Formats: sequence, structure tokens, C-alpha cells
Amino acid sequence: MADMVSCETRLASRPKGIAASYGLLRRLDAWTIALQRLVDVVTIVVAQALAHAVYHEPWREQTTTITVIGLLVFGLAAEMGGLYRTRRTETILRESKDALLLWLPVPLALFAFWFFTKTTADYSRVASLAWFVFAPLLLCAVRVSVRSVLHVERAQGRNTRRVAILGCTKDAEQLAESFEDLPWLGLNLLGVYDDRSEKRRHVPKHPRCSVIGTSEDLVHACRQGGFDAVYVALPLRAELRTAELLAALADTTVTVYLVADFLHYSLQHAQWSQIGNVPIVGLHESPFEGIVGCVKRLEDLVLGGLIVLLTAIPMLCIAVAIKAKSPGPILFRQSRYGLCGKRIRILKFRTMTVCEDGPNVVQVSKDDARVTNLGRFLRRTSLDEFPQFLQVLTGELSLVGPRPHAVVHNEQYRKLIPGYMLRHMVKPGITGWAQVNGWRGETGELEKMEERVRHDLEYIRNWNLLLDLKIIFLTIFGARKNRNAC
Repeated sequence: MADMVSCETRLASRPKGIAASYGLLRRLDAWTIALQRLVDVVTIVVAQALAHAVYHEPWREQTTTITVIGLLVFGLAAEMGGLYRTRRTETILRESKDALLLWLPVPLALFAFWFFTKTTADYSRVASLAWFVFAPLLLCAVRVSVRSVLHVERAQGRNTRRVAILGCTKDAEQLAESFEDLPWLGLNLLGVYDDRSEKRRHVPKHPRCSVIGTSEDLVHACRQGGFDAVYVALPLRAELRTAELLAALADTTVTVYLVADFLHYSLQHAQWSQIGNVPIVGLHESPFEGIVGCVKRLEDLVLGGLIVLLTAIPMLCIAVAIKAKSPGPILFRQSRYGLCGKRIRILKFRTMTVCEDGPNVVQVSKDDARVTNLGRFLRRTSLDEFPQFLQVLTGELSLVGPRPHAVVHNEQYRKLIPGYMLRHMVKPGITGWAQVNGWRGETGELEKMEERVRHDLEYIRNWNLLLDLKIIFLTIFGARKNRNAC
């Protein structure tokens, strides 16, 4: 009874003006989406006008033709790509990336149009190319501006949504923490509902995750318009009960989200998809598929090629020094696991008096007698890894990614660390998120390898181009990069 009173008190304590604004915002949703489309149309036209103004080109009939074609192609691509869906819980970066990708069909369609109609000479190539650049930049700029304003508004308690969680579980507590840590989402958690007794349900530590009523109380509140969204966070084993509650919530107009109870799985870039009418979720997927994979490869080719040019003379000097200082080959080759667990041969400048490979490889330790004086310097400065930039160009390695381990160490740790082999869903890298956070060099203790693997999987889950550039910057200038080097 006390929980029910708490629930009613919390819902009734909302200012009436704010309650009215919730309804107003809901009624304006359709108009907001229409406005987004109109703003994009204006933005694309303005970009065309700006391109012609910059290059002093007059606006002609042909300009109108390609602008209309561009608007039609972009509009179709945007609708198919879901650009105008609700994006409250998505980042600015994700929306901007989608806008950029969905603009790509426009220049492709116009190139095809010019080719088949043989009218290339009738159009200003310079102004058209400028439009191809200005339009996506302006589309992203508008989105960043609007989203930034909305983030500020939501963080200050405006333009928010009233939400509830059904099911007091670990997932529910993490969700409540996310609502609090990300105020720009504008999701105001009013309470958690659960039918189970205190002994059977999860005991949360988060203050906003206290249970204030039962599922019946929640359905009643939803029918009275008390919530905008409900997040169902019941465990997967409660399938029948979840189905019953979803049916009850279907008798309301509230938006319902099903929280996938996947916390005990090792999720790597999980994405929803569909086969026929059956929805499925991919738990272990590489982030480098399709156009994203092309971007990653282009990054490797451009930056890797530049680094090879800059390091060609230093590599030659190092090779001569190694040959002069100690007997043995200049380069050291060792078998490692690459993409999808395929074996590759890693190249390094030789830094030791031995070249171990095979079933018995002893990790290098601090003050290891096998390391030469020159080799110790090369290892501490990472100069021994310069030859691997050549393997970046061949596609065996990437500039940034999980560092490859000797095969024998892979076979050892895959049995000890859950999810260890998931780090091979992407190409191994010369540097990585683990390395710039200090987890490089000897990993004699299991805890050190666990930390390295944890950082590698975190990199795969959160990859974006800016993260790669950040890691490259920290590799060169970061203070923690040599913490475990030996």
C-alpha cells in the first residue's frame, strides 16, 4: 500500500505545466519529423547556391535539374536508411555519420545521369563537386547544432520523457544509471515496478531504482497517461510473464521497449537484424563491415603509406645497426593469429640474441638477458615494430587494433579468459587501446592479460575513426604508453 501511495505521489507531484508540455510534444512529433525533412531540403538547396556563389557560377536550368534529382535521391535514401526515425538515445556522431553515408548515393546517381545522358559538359563540374562537399557538411552542421541545443534543453529538464522500468533486475539498475549519467537523453525515470517479493528480485543500490509498485499499478498509470515510455527489463527466463505484461501494455498508448537481458553474454558490436519475419540479434560481429570497413582500410593505406615514407631512412639505419651490433638476421618473424584467427607472420627488427617461434615461446621480462643493448632501446621506443607498417599496406595488419600475441600464448589464454578470441574479429594492430592505457609488454600475471583483453574488446565495441586518431596520438605523445615495456 505504501508503494502505491509513493507511486501516486511521485506521479501527482509533477507540475501541471510540465505535464501539459508532454502532451504537446507528443502531438508535435509528426510535425517535428516533417520539419526535419523540410530543413534538409532547404539545407541542400542552400549548399547548391553557396557552391555556385563561391565559384561565381550562375544558377541555370541545369542547376535546378540536378538539385531536384539530388533532393529525390537523398530523400529516398534517407527514408530507406531511417534518417528521420526518433534518435533521442543516439549520439550526435551516429546521426552525422548516417547523414554523410546517405548523401553518398546523390553524387553516384548524378555521375550515372551525366554518363547516360552524355550531358557532362552542360554542367559546371567545379560547382557540382563543391556542392557534393558543402551539402553533407551543412547537413551534419545543422544536426550538430540542433542536437546540441536539445541536449542543453534536456539536461535542464525541458523536452523530457517520463519513463518507468518494469522489472527490478541488474539490467534495470544499469539503465537507471545511464538515465542519470546521460541527462541529454531527457529520460526522466519516475519509478521501477515489479511483482516479485524483495527476496526474489535484485537489490539495487541506485536510489532511483527503488520499486514503487506492481505491474498492475504500472498498467493503470499508463492508461491514465502517466508515462511516455516503459522499459521492460525482466529476465529472459520470464518469457511467459513478459508476454502477458506486453499484452497488457498494448492496451495503452505508451511506447514500450524490451531491454535485452544480455549482460551475461560477451557482446561485440551487437546489432538487430531480421531474417524474413524473425527478428535476430548478432552478439559477436565485427564493426568493420561494408562502408565502415572501407573507411578503416583507407585510413590504413593513407596513414600507413605516409609513415612508411617517413620511416624509410630510419629503418635502413636501424637495419645496419642491428647487423653491426650482433650476429643473426635483421628481421625477426613470428607466427601470430590475425583476422578471424588466421595465422600470419609478424615482422619486427630483431632485439634479442634468439628468434623463438613455435610451441615454446618465453615472454620477454624486465632485464631479460636475451635482449641486446640496442634491442632494449628499440623495444622501449617501439622502433622494433617499424617493419610492421609494411604489413599494414599489405592488409595483414591495421595501424590500430588488438596487438597480436604469439600462437602459443593465444592457445594458453583462450582457455583462461572468456571471450579472448573475440579480439580476432578485427585485424591486429601495431598499437591499440590497451597499449595506450599502459597494458603492453610482459603479461606474466593472468590479471594483466585480462586487462589487456578487456581494453581490446572495449575498443571493438566502441570503434570510430576519432578513437583511432586518438590512439595514434596517444601512442606518440601519451605518458602511459611505456608503463610495462621491457
